[in-house]
Formats: sequence, C-alpha cells, structure tokens
Amino acid sequence: MNDRIEWVRSSCQLLARIGREFEQTQPFRGLTIGTGIHLEPKTVALILVLQQGGAEVVATGNLNTTQPAAVDYVRARGIKVIGQPTSDPDQHGSYQRQVLAEKPDLLLDNGGDLFDLFRQNRYDGLLGGSEETTSGRMRLAPLRDELRMPILVINDSPIKQFAENEHAVGQSVLESYMRITNRVTNGQCVTVFGYGACGRGVAANFKAAHSRVSVIDRDPVKRLQAHLDGYATPARDAAVASADLIVTVTGAPRVLDARDLLLFKDRVLLVNAGHFPWEIDRAALIGNPTTLEAKRTGDGIESLRLTNGRVVHLLAEGHMVNLAGPRPLGNSIESMDLGFALQARCLEAVARGEATADACVVPVPRAIDERVAAAYLDLCYPPGSAGP
Repeated sequence: MNDRIEWVRSSCQLLARIGREFEQTQPFRGLTIGTGIHLEPKTVALILVLQQGGAEVVATGNLNTTQPAAVDYVRARGIKVIGQPTSDPDQHGSYQRQVLAEKPDLLLDNGGDLFDLFRQNRYDGLLGGSEETTSGRMRLAPLRDELRMPILVINDSPIKQFAENEHAVGQSVLESYMRITNRVTNGQCVTVFGYGACGRGVAANFKAAHSRVSVIDRDPVKRLQAHLDGYATPARDAAVASADLIVTVTGAPRVLDARDLLLFKDRVLLVNAGHFPWEIDRAALIGNPTTLEAKRTGDGIESLRLTNGRVVHLLAEGHMVNLAGPRPLGNSIESMDLGFALQARCLEAVARGEATADACVVPVPRAIDERVAAAYLDLCYPPGSAGP
C-alpha cells in the first residue's frame, strides 16, 4: 500500500510544487489545522503539504472511507490521527469532537461536520477554513450569521466543478460499479438522480459506456438541460421502475426509500455517489415489512429479497461508492491534485488574513482559481514547450 501512496504523491505535481513553496514561506507556522476528510492516498498528499507549510495537523476520516495504510503513513510522519475506520455515525462524531478538543486554528471540513460541531461548542481562536463539498455548503449556508468567519467552499470553484465533479466523479463511479459488480453496462437502463456537475459526469460516462440513461432532478431547469443534452427525463416513478441501475448524486437525504420497494425492477442495483450515506435510506429498505431478507452476496454487494419475489442489490451499504467499495481508488489523481491545490491555497488565504468574515460559506476567490489553473497549465506546457 505504501507503494501506492508514494505513486500518488509523486503524481500530484501541483501539490508537490506548492509544498516546496510552503517549506520556504511557512504560511501555517504556529497554527493547528483540524481536518475531517477521507483518509486515503490523495488526502495524504494534501495533509503532508500542509505540514510542510508549518502546520500541526490533527486529522480524522469520514464514514466508511478511512484506509488504515493511509493512517499509518501519515502517523509515521508526525500527523496526529484520531480514530480508526468506522461506519458508525456516533463513533465518527466522537472522533470529530476529539479533533475540535485540540482547538485547531483552521478547519478543513468535508460535509460541514466540524464547523457545525464548533458552532454548538465554540472556543476562542478559530480563524475559519474550508469546506470541500456541496453537501457541506448546503448545511452551513443557513448558519452564516452564527459562524461569522471565512469559510471558502471548494466545491463552488469552477475548477472543482468541471475537473473533479464532472469529469473525475463520473469516471470513478463507472469504474467502481464495474469493479465491484463485474456487470455489463451496454444496453442497461441507468437512472441518475441529480444533474449537477457530478450527475452530469455520471450520466455522460454511463452513456459513453453504451447505457440508456435517464435523469431525474427536482429542478425543471436542470431537467431541461438534461433533455437538451440527449437524456430521457421521464416521471420519477417511471424512471425508477425501468432502471437496471440507479445512481444517486444529489446531496439530499432519502432520495430512495421504502416507498420505492414496490417500484424496483428485479435485480436492480442501487448506488450512491453522494458524500453522505443518506441518499439511499438503507435502514428503511431493510426494515420494511416487504423485505424478507438482507444478506451479503458479494464483495461490497448486499442483496435484499422482497415479498414480491424481486431482489434488490445495494452497493457499499449506501456509502459513497468510489471510496467505500472494495479496493477503493476514488477520483483520478490529477483531478484531486487540482482540487487539493485549491484547498491548500484557500487555507493559506485564511491563515494570512486575506479572507475576511464576510467570506463566510462563499466560493473560492477568483484570484485563487486563476492561480491554480495557471500553475496546472504551466506543468502541462512548460516554458519553451511546443504544446500538442
């Protein structure tokens, strides 16, 4: 596993360049950064860059995505890691509270958990930080008046939207589905819930893999966009009933629940690609009287046998499929190199006082987007390069 971590670190060229700069500039000297983010090889690269910038880092993972080898790797390099892999929300919350007990000066949040817990039990000295996800932004935006500190939302950067969400998430969800199930995509009816950047990427990748794709979104403007992009946009229940595979990628809870059990096609596969494991209400599906049995039938596959004779398959217990299934790889290295470069630059801006309390739950500043984009293109086309 260490070989894979070293491969990832060597491939994150943008982060490596920032790390060398941070060794000289030390933007985080004397500061503690608390993180609650997926602990896997690409986040290892980011955490160690923050350490190069002078930070004391105290980290914990996310539900069901922590990789033990990544934990061991950063611990061996002086990073304080709290907790272990868990799919228990209460245990996960305990780890997050232990991160906040260290009273970090900056938070790198993923889903809004750390900032929300801080709001409930404040301490002096928190300067602000960053939030990675749309789910976190949706959660924190109504709390701006209570938080009153700079919180820069990485997912609202156009770079994050097109580089990671649209391109990389679509690729990694398709790859994870095929790796876990070894099932065909050609000719399959695929229903995608959500047509934001991630949903567009998922739909495009399954369409390119010769699936017949339908899109469901509560927003009629997004449904129109999907229609004009060439996807079917039927009524919700019709899309559920016809699907061989359903992918949720909305950020919202209970997108699929017990009411859908009578709609599901026999042997349908349910996949969540959103941050929180709440888009597919697993407890409601398993606990419904129409579900006779739920058992594991494959590596990362859980099968529910229903009273009507149908079988419903759930991947990764409803957790984020590209980071919670067997042998999880997540998004491509290059996309995360870009996204984590945004993280590093945003935390640097907050540490230096360049982002004020008015920038509370707002997108990445345009100047940072431009700086990261220019640096990435400079790696692709070094000075004197003739280009493609």
